[in-house]
Amino acid sequence: MNAWQPDRLLPGFEARTLVLPDDADGTAIATLVRLPAQDAARGAVLYVHGFVDYFFQRHMAERFAAGGHAFYALDLRKHGRALLPYQHPCYCDAIEAYFAEIDRALEAIDAPVLLAGHSTGGLVCSLYAARGARREQVRALWLNSPFFEWRATAAQRRQLRVAAALGRFFPYLNSPKALRPEYVRSLHRDWGGEWEFDLALKPEFGFPAYFGWVRAINAAHAAVRAGLALPMPVLAMHSDHADIVLDARDIARIAPTLGAQVEVAAFPGGLHDLVLSAAPVREAVFRRLFAWAGSSAASRA
Repeated sequence: MNAWQPDRLLPGFEARTLVLPDDADGTAIATLVRLPAQDAARGAVLYVHGFVDYFFQRHMAERFAAGGHAFYALDLRKHGRALLPYQHPCYCDAIEAYFAEIDRALEAIDAPVLLAGHSTGGLVCSLYAARGARREQVRALWLNSPFFEWRATAAQRRQLRVAAALGRFFPYLNSPKALRPEYVRSLHRDWGGEWEFDLALKPEFGFPAYFGWVRAINAAHAAVRAGLALPMPVLAMHSDHADIVLDARDIARIAPTLGAQVEVAAFPGGLHDLVLSAAPVREAVFRRLFAWAGSSAASRA
């Protein structure tokens, strides 16, 4: 692992390159970002972003730091800071491929963590908490709109099954505009949203959804449905409605099956990334999150 350097995207943050085993695209890296903090009496947090996403939520890191947490975030391979010019953006052929960067991040943090995942990151973190090599380091799991099921019509589900079947043999076949642009437009200042982020790293129309990736997501969804029996406290949050990207009813149905210590919370008016919702909603999110994180169960070492 390389030394900590000033982060190129967020002033005041530091970043560290994690070199990973080569994959089909060649050299692969991930990027570990941190907000330096002197007082971390409540332990460490490791945040993992979603699909066609990267870490840019400065305000979330600052809230964790103000509450006594050491904050870290991963840009997974082929996402954000870790996307290299020759790579297929956001591609993996198995969700378990991301375990390597979580392993290295946890090694660098070298302390128990509250593992946090948004959307596809929530799917990744759930599987890591069940199967990852350093899962004993995960003391609690926070899921922000976890991607446990496709939001799709019956016809779209048939298309997804075909894509997954083709992805076994032709992994880089793709749907070029996989994401609806309304979500990014609802967030970014260029379209009247509240947030500033790099549209080269989180584009309006996303990156292609490769059929090999669709196959990997289907396999991960099946693993969640089969049961994970997570031993740690889990807080799963979602909007109270379909949030452009996911259907909240799927999260509400699946999240309670993750383990024996699962709390599920819905937030009226929440966006897909709940911490990017309007100020009153995100304040409610943070209040519930920090109350849970400060509880005796979620704070265990």
